[in-house]
Amino acid sequence: MASKGAGEVIGFFLAVAFCITCPEYVSSAQRELGKGLPTNTSATSPPAAENVIRPGVAVEAPRPTPRTGPYFDLAASKNVTALLGKTAYLNCRVKNLGNKTLNMQVSWVRHRDIHLLTVGRYTYTSDQRFRAIHLPHSEDWTLQIKYPQHRDSGIYECQISTTPHMSHFIHLNVVEPTTEIIGGPDLYIDRGSTINLTCVVLYSPEPPAYIFWNHNDAIISYDSPRGGVSVVTEKGETTTSFLLIQQARPSDSGTYQCNPSNAQAKSIVVHVLNEANSIFPLSGEYPAAMQRGGQAFAPTSLHCVVLAVGLFLALS
Repeated sequence: MASKGAGEVIGFFLAVAFCITCPEYVSSAQRELGKGLPTNTSATSPPAAENVIRPGVAVEAPRPTPRTGPYFDLAASKNVTALLGKTAYLNCRVKNLGNKTLNMQVSWVRHRDIHLLTVGRYTYTSDQRFRAIHLPHSEDWTLQIKYPQHRDSGIYECQISTTPHMSHFIHLNVVEPTTEIIGGPDLYIDRGSTINLTCVVLYSPEPPAYIFWNHNDAIISYDSPRGGVSVVTEKGETTTSFLLIQQARPSDSGTYQCNPSNAQAKSIVVHVLNEANSIFPLSGEYPAAMQRGGQAFAPTSLHCVVLAVGLFLALS
């Protein structure tokens, strides 16, 4: 029993000694394992990386890889809409061609008949309306077309003589502006009303520089003693010109003509009716259009029925 008690006492003291020395052993082991690891790191957070984006810190964007061969600048090589008969220019901008023009050429080909038009600065067609334009040290290779016609519309190919060749297609649209006067060809209006003529210029790549109005082949003067004559023109993709004549009188009757600077003229015949003739004629031939208060008015079958009933009641 005495030896058993002594063993328990010795075991007790050994346990106390291990508890005292164990933290130092564990701490020493941790210090050995922790050598070479970054400080202030936890088991749940990965070590900081150099390419991590931090708020408020500017990061330089990766630089684009420079191109090694020629390529088309699409922003400066766009489709073209040209006026009929007015010189058109089709531009093709080639980047990074450098001094390779001795070996590489920029050509223009018309797709309608696969006809080679130009090579470099030289023209290879008997049609003298076509011409190659290229200035030294310029990136622009331009095809000039004089007096373009409707048949010139279509696709033109700008081609670089690489292997294989590179192509960019440009569409040419040759248009002819048209002129319309709303309410024509005849317009009927009551005496004392306001004549409102509206001229519209369509299919024009650029607004007309001016629009003249004629009355019976004479240019309308807005400062004439008659007074009450004014013109309002709104320019844009569709240009509109309004001719306003207040207090219409029989002398205002006649042919009015709208003359844009870049389109054919258009005419309309205005009839100013006296009060006695302000209703529809009894002959059955009704005006194609009328204006009430300056607005175009076209008779319909309903107006004819109402007029017939009114005449029947008046005669009965």
